[in-house]
Amino acid sequence: MRGVGLTLRWRVKDCSGVTEDPAEGSLILAFWHNQIFGMTLFYNKFLRERHATVLTSPSRDGDVLTAVVGQFGYDAIRGSSNKRSTAVLREMVAFLRQGNGNDIVITPDGPRGPVYKLQAGVIKVSQLTGVPVLPIRLRYSRAISLKTWDRFRIPLPFSRVDVVLERLERFSDLLDKQAIEEQRVHLENVLESGT
Repeated sequence: MRGVGLTLRWRVKDCSGVTEDPAEGSLILAFWHNQIFGMTLFYNKFLRERHATVLTSPSRDGDVLTAVVGQFGYDAIRGSSNKRSTAVLREMVAFLRQGNGNDIVITPDGPRGPVYKLQAGVIKVSQLTGVPVLPIRLRYSRAISLKTWDRFRIPLPFSRVDVVLERLERFSDLLDKQAIEEQRVHLENVLESGT
């Protein structure tokens, strides 16, 4: 990953201003599961002053991801929407309430998909903490797609990576299920516009 990362050409559009003031407040970063490779490199290159904790599944795939992100200095919270969900939610809320640029990284179509279908957990975490969601879209000019449920993408060396940091989304005022569903669809559409 580091070797490929050294060859990539980055083009970043930051609608949120996060890269201009990377030490400001905590964030919930949301992007699709198949973009983990590029997002790990992006965070390490452009947001290294911040501290990330990644939500990973308690599966063997999650073991691999935990080991990989650990090499880049990121922590992990292990759990998913169907395993340890209540305990994981409490861990994420406690972590974000510490402030100090602590970020939670969530792939809202993981851990098993379907691909590009956002689960509402990311909105619930934002509601409980008041921490905004930063939707991130990422596209490679040249990449290979693995034959996995998410069509995991790996950029080819010397390819260009386009990254869009969308405007921050806040969900603390939502109260009922219909409002949450409307915001879930909105956030899914924001992320889908780059796929």
